[in-house]
Amino acid sequence: MAEPALLVLQAFVVAFLWLHDWVPLGRLNDVAAVRSQDTLTRLIGVTIVQSVPWSVGLVFSAVHFGHSYPHWLQMWLWGSYIFLVVGVIRAWWVPYLFGADTRRITRYRIMFGNTHSFLPERNGIVPNTAHILLLLAGIGVLLVLFAWDFRA
Repeated sequence: MAEPALLVLQAFVVAFLWLHDWVPLGRLNDVAAVRSQDTLTRLIGVTIVQSVPWSVGLVFSAVHFGHSYPHWLQMWLWGSYIFLVVGVIRAWWVPYLFGADTRRITRYRIMFGNTHSFLPERNGIVPNTAHILLLLAGIGVLLVLFAWDFRA
């Protein structure tokens, strides 16, 4: 059960990272607002940098599905998902809980002000639902990896 869950969670993360700045997803994102804040070249670069490491993990997890994962792949998954979770916490939760500079607050309001959120605004920031789902999926991957590493 853990291996299919791991693949589904990874697929969600990879799809999110590749698509969330490019494909309209109703109130979960605001593609026009994101594009208003970044040049096309920068957006392409950011998408590639933020997507490729997790795509590599997903591809090789699928290749090794039903077989033991090589040590390097386990380490890749641990490292990349720890990095992802820390990155989301740094980008969203630190400013939300402890404050951010005016520039970040203004940028986030423009890019994410029309997206769905269910938390109250705090320090001028509110984590949107899409990024909360990304964080939960990342934590989910880490929990599956932890359970997998310490199974009886």
